[in-house]
Amino acid sequence: MAPTILVAGATGNTGRGVVETLPKLLRASKSLSNYRIIALTRSLISPAAQRLAELPGVEVAEQNWVEITPEWLRDHEVVRAFIASHNEPTQFAEESGFYVAALQAGVKYVVRISTTAANVRPDYPAYYPRNHWAIEALLSSPELSELQWSSLQANSFQPFVLASAAEFVKEFRSTGKQPDALKLMAAEDAPVGLIDPEEVGIFAAHLLAQDDVSPHNKARYVVNGPEDITGRQIVALVEQAIGEKVNNVVYKDVSFVDAIYNSNPHHSRNLIMSAKHAQVTAWEGKCTTSTTSKQVLQIAPPKRTPSETFKALLQKIN
Repeated sequence: MAPTILVAGATGNTGRGVVETLPKLLRASKSLSNYRIIALTRSLISPAAQRLAELPGVEVAEQNWVEITPEWLRDHEVVRAFIASHNEPTQFAEESGFYVAALQAGVKYVVRISTTAANVRPDYPAYYPRNHWAIEALLSSPELSELQWSSLQANSFQPFVLASAAEFVKEFRSTGKQPDALKLMAAEDAPVGLIDPEEVGIFAAHLLAQDDVSPHNKARYVVNGPEDITGRQIVALVEQAIGEKVNNVVYKDVSFVDAIYNSNPHHSRNLIMSAKHAQVTAWEGKCTTSTTSKQVLQIAPPKRTPSETFKALLQKIN
């Protein structure tokens, strides 16, 4: 075998960007051209996994990353890894377990997906940004100093924030009538640098393909899209798509969190409901493109705008 770069969550929002970008970067590298890529999936027969399997230099494996052991990593000669963890209450226990296994197996470098930079604090009201803070604190500890790492503090994903607007247009085109309300999690006037998740993966791939990763060790990179958008501007995109003024807009809508809890009632209600605080920093104007790390702009600057993503969402629902 050859030295391996492991991509966990390869068929997810950010993982696809990693797997689709990394092969050509490795081929162009003088020191990493013999590295192989293992892309993990929950199902080898899924269409997304089958598409990735067609990429040159990519091996797709059916393996749950939270169950990976040091022996598995050594057997597959993993030396670098990408992790896009879930954000459920068990995140810290499971993600930290992977890093302990990676340390024991001699993995040299990990790129992980974090969350909105303004939220990654030990006192943040929403539970999952505290998980990310704790993971970064663990990775910064002397005990894990042999494992180099970078954490990508990505802003809210464009498809997630714009999905309700696209669904509003879909229903209007289907019925000829506007739904009761256009519900947006965005604030009316606060600009936010929403990011295309695939472009987060592209930046991660560039880090994983660096000949020398030491300049990026312990780095926390803030990743935003190329331009800001407000709730009012999202409304304008909808009005352009339906050809008339939206009758009723609800800004700062986080009712989707209730649906998340109702589908997983075995979790603590307090924990899940705390996610309603996740957008507060965006509403306060703290998540704009001005916060993007300069290294992101130098290495792989994001290009996809919210309006381009909105158009793509409309094409999917037509």
